[in-house]
Amino acid sequence: MTLTADTAPAVPRTNRSLASVVFVDGVRTPFGKAGGAYAETRADDLVVRVIRELLRRNPGLAPAEVDDVAIAAATQSGDQGMLLGRSAALLAGLPASVPGYSIDRWCAGAMTAVTTVAASVAVGTNDVAIAAGVEHMGRHPIGDGLDPNPRFLAERLVDPAALSMGATAENLHDQFPALTKQRADAYAAASQHRTAKAYANGLIQPDLVPMATRSAEHGWGLLTVDEPPRPDTTIEGLAKLRTPFRPYGRVTAGNSSGLNDGATGAIIAAEDVAIAHGLPRKMRMVTYAFAGVGPEVMGYGPVPSTQKALDHCGLTIDQIGLIEINEAFAVQVLAFLDHFGIADDDERVNPMGGAIAVGHPLASSGIRLMINLARSFERHPEVRYGLTTMCIGLGMGGTVIWENPHHPDYRPALDGSLAGAA
Repeated sequence: MTLTADTAPAVPRTNRSLASVVFVDGVRTPFGKAGGAYAETRADDLVVRVIRELLRRNPGLAPAEVDDVAIAAATQSGDQGMLLGRSAALLAGLPASVPGYSIDRWCAGAMTAVTTVAASVAVGTNDVAIAAGVEHMGRHPIGDGLDPNPRFLAERLVDPAALSMGATAENLHDQFPALTKQRADAYAAASQHRTAKAYANGLIQPDLVPMATRSAEHGWGLLTVDEPPRPDTTIEGLAKLRTPFRPYGRVTAGNSSGLNDGATGAIIAAEDVAIAHGLPRKMRMVTYAFAGVGPEVMGYGPVPSTQKALDHCGLTIDQIGLIEINEAFAVQVLAFLDHFGIADDDERVNPMGGAIAVGHPLASSGIRLMINLARSFERHPEVRYGLTTMCIGLGMGGTVIWENPHHPDYRPALDGSLAGAA
C-alpha cells in the first residue's frame, strides 16, 4: 500500500523512552459513616465532585488535555457501575474526546488506578491522566452481590477465614503473638489523637472538597470534615469493646477502620508536561510493587510489596523518611512495623493519623494515603523519600515509593526515568 497524507503514520507525540511521573495534585471528599451523611447521596456524584475540584484547582490543565480517566470501585454495580471511569468523566464535564475506564483491586483500587495511569504516562502513551476511587459502603456493603466460586472452599484453595477481613486480622494476631490486643488498642488511640491534632493544625482541611448532602427528612447540608473520627478515644475505652469475629478475640470496631463512604482523586502527569503547564509537582513516583500472601493473612501483604518496591529502586527502609500505611486493622500496621524494625509510635508513620480515625471507603483509600504523604513532604523538605502502602483483600499488598520535590537534592528528570534519581 502506498502511504498518502491520510494514511502516513502520525508524528510521535513524544520522544521519551521512559518519562518521569509526578503526582500533580490530589483531593478527596470528607469521608462519611456508612448510612450517615451520604446516605442519600450517589456514589458517582461523590467522585464527580472530586474530578471537578481537581480541574478547578489546576486551571493550567484544560479538560481536553486529560488523556484518560481511571476510577476504582470495589463493588461495581448500581451507582458505582456503568463503566464509572467513563460515565463520571462525562458527568464531571470532561469533553467526549476524553476516554475513561473502571478498575478494581478491592482496597487498593485507587492505588492501582494511580499506578496504571502512571505506567501509561511513563511509556509516553499519555501525558496527563486522572486517577480516582470511590466507595459508598452504605449503598454497597462489603460482599454485596458476590458469588464466590464454591471451589475456593470445596477444594481448599483458600482458608474460609479469607472471606472475612476481620477473621484474617485475628489470624495475624495468632501468627505473631507479640502483636497483642493492648498494642493494637494503643495504636488505634494514637491514630485518633494524631488525626485530631492534624485537624487542629489545619493540615487535613486544605485537601478536602466540601460535599453537598441530601436528606429527605432534613433537606440539604454540607459536609466539610470527616464524619468518623472520635478524638476522645481512650485505651481504657477501647479495651471494653466486644470482639465480633471470635469469642475472646483481639479485633474490635475500635482498633479497625469503619464502614465508610467517600471519594478521592489525583492528577498524574509527565514531569516535563507538568512544568510546561505550570502545574504543581507534589511528589515524583520512584517505583511501585504489588505482591501476594496467603489470603487468610491478607493484612501481611504490605510487607512483601514494600520489600519488592525497595528492591526495585535500590533503597532501604532506613532511607524512607515518611510512611503512609492504610489502617485497615491496627494489627496489620503492627505486623508491618515489627517486620521492618519500626517502633509503634514512630513519628514517620501516619503523622496525620489514619483510617482507624478517618475511615476506609475501600477503593478510595490509596489516594488518601498519597494526599497525606504529599502534605507531609511539603512540611518536611529534609525527607527525600516516602512510601504509601496497604493490604488488599484475598491476600495482597501494594506499595508506591515517592520522592519529595521539596528536598534540596531533588532535580527534575526531564529526560527521565520512572525511577527518578534514586
